[in-house]
Amino acid sequence: MVTDSHVARTDTYRSDLDGLRGLAITLVVVFHVWFDRVSGGVDVFLTLSGYFFVASLYKHVVAVNGPDTSWMSAINPLTRLWRLMRRLLPALLVVLAAIVALTLLVLPRARWESLSGEVIASALYYQNWHLAFASQDYAAADSANSPMQHLWSMSVQGQFFVGTLVALLLVGGLLKILGISVAALRKPAVIRGALGSVLGAAALTSFAWAVHRHGIDQPFNYYDTLARSWEPLVGGLLALWMPRLAMTQWLRSALSVAALVLIVSSGWWIAGVEEFPSTMALVPVGATLLLIWVGSARTAPAGIGRSTASTWLAHPWAVWLGSIAYALYLWHWPLLIFYLAWRYQRDVTFVEGAAIIAVSVVLAYLTTRFVEIPLRSRRSSDHRRRRFVPTYAATMTCLLLAASVTAGWVVHDWRSHGQRIMVDATALDPELYPGARAFWSDAPVLLVEPQPDPLAVKDDWPISSQQGFVSGFDDPLVRVGVYGAPGAPRTVALVGGSHSEHWLTALDEIGRERGFAVNTYLKAGCPLITTTILAPIGSAYPECNVWSREVMDRLAIDRPDAVFTTSTRPTDGDGSGDYIPNDYLEIFAEFRDRGQQVIAVRDTPWVLGPTLTPPECLAEGRSAADCGVDREHALSSLDPTSAIAGDFPNMTFLDFTDAMCDDTTCPAIVGNVLVWHDFHHLTTSFVRTLVPALDESLRDALTQWW
Repeated sequence: MVTDSHVARTDTYRSDLDGLRGLAITLVVVFHVWFDRVSGGVDVFLTLSGYFFVASLYKHVVAVNGPDTSWMSAINPLTRLWRLMRRLLPALLVVLAAIVALTLLVLPRARWESLSGEVIASALYYQNWHLAFASQDYAAADSANSPMQHLWSMSVQGQFFVGTLVALLLVGGLLKILGISVAALRKPAVIRGALGSVLGAAALTSFAWAVHRHGIDQPFNYYDTLARSWEPLVGGLLALWMPRLAMTQWLRSALSVAALVLIVSSGWWIAGVEEFPSTMALVPVGATLLLIWVGSARTAPAGIGRSTASTWLAHPWAVWLGSIAYALYLWHWPLLIFYLAWRYQRDVTFVEGAAIIAVSVVLAYLTTRFVEIPLRSRRSSDHRRRRFVPTYAATMTCLLLAASVTAGWVVHDWRSHGQRIMVDATALDPELYPGARAFWSDAPVLLVEPQPDPLAVKDDWPISSQQGFVSGFDDPLVRVGVYGAPGAPRTVALVGGSHSEHWLTALDEIGRERGFAVNTYLKAGCPLITTTILAPIGSAYPECNVWSREVMDRLAIDRPDAVFTTSTRPTDGDGSGDYIPNDYLEIFAEFRDRGQQVIAVRDTPWVLGPTLTPPECLAEGRSAADCGVDREHALSSLDPTSAIAGDFPNMTFLDFTDAMCDDTTCPAIVGNVLVWHDFHHLTTSFVRTLVPALDESLRDALTQWW
């Protein structure tokens, strides 16, 4: 038996930390279900996981380290990984199998394509990277929430476990290479110092990386394992170097209550998605470390019991919630997402949320009782093996069977659709598919199946996206594409984000017909802005501000004959229509002062209410009106530019709302053509039907060109 005081004290079972897990999962579930916010509970989990994992490794190395014992055999990585797999995988696979089945039953077929990739990413613990790289894809970043999105944190945790094991083995090998004596290696202080130095350096590097990347690419940073690793690492450092400092009971209790208040309240006053895992994540992480420390025996004078917060957290109900925390985390999110998709709504009422939580708790208890507990039993290895193998095999079989059914169905559907599922906007007969002309010029609409197919419409983007002339989120370069009639004496500069890019298809065709070039200056998610964070982007995008300034300077040099951009933005989705941001007015004034001619088009109606995109909604068999948006919800009664037109004589303001909406509704299908390929991007097929309307408007604005 090892007598090191640090090890002996950490051997004491901390039921209050089980309760802290229970509190953390309660915060995660409640904030997800009712408030659609990040609570900081996941950061508590990551910190606790690092504390327990590193403490366990350290105690094991100290306990078995001997003259003939290498660190490899002391840590026994294969055995430890097997235990982790036995503990984590079965419940995860049960939930993944349920997700596959519910996807088939609840989600539209348009959402099936991404299923297999996400299942594999979740099962193999790289879902965070899957989401991180998807966040760089403007189309993917705009898609509806995945029922497996929450598993990013499990992937970070799994990668941390493996990475820590590898790091400790490397440290052991390095000490051996350096010729450290066996006697020295057997000293807990030496082991703790070596491990702590490595983990500390890693934690500092990770935190510095998180802070650095926060202002560069926050969507990617949120999921980045390197940026997240400092959270479990500092938990591990506390396990190695927990300070010994006896305190009075009132001080211990005061500090513990303060830490508890910070954990519970941080979700309200910190915008976690925008701020974590950078500096503000120190609040829940630091509070967790404080709770662990002040609740330990190392701060308690002889004969003094738990601190106040530790007493609360050790309550049987909190401890019980902690015992099912892992399974509850797995279950609550997919149940919420499937319910929202089934009900075709964006949030839940209090009663609906309570029902989802209740079902999640029941499923979590059953999963813990009949899957987790039997497999982590402390009985003989033979008995564990008899329990584990059949259960593991059953869950794997369920998962593979469900995935096979999904794949088979998708392949069958693809083959049965044949060429109809392919997108070719140029192949649509304008007599059968009048599109915008149905509203704009009262063209007759025959009864034919709308195009493109909802299962394929997500690929109906302008050609510029395929050719690489749109700068990505973190791409600082101004990439100029040339369309229309290259080399023509007149040039139109198409400038802004993807909502300017919408119009490339029409401008390209008109340019070739009328003899002018179309040069593109486009960046994902980036209209011309100076400093403002624009709703519904909702988060800082400094790369856009820098890029916009560079484009404005470039346009002053290139001097195109006309600049084509957007004039409005939607509000934050509260149904108050659209508006002109102050940044736009500053940009418009700069163009006016330069004497540059500008054509600005009112932005597309955004379908910000439901959880399913219009194509997904149509794939469910709903009507075009149901899958669209009320006109008064998406757009102001008057084009906001009507109030400023007199201030900008150099600008022509266009509004094609009446080509997309009737008096009350902006439907998902107009003139037998799908309007959007997601929540707010126009399909190329629909924009092509706007060519006559745009050609007429440009002729009025650029009379000398026609």
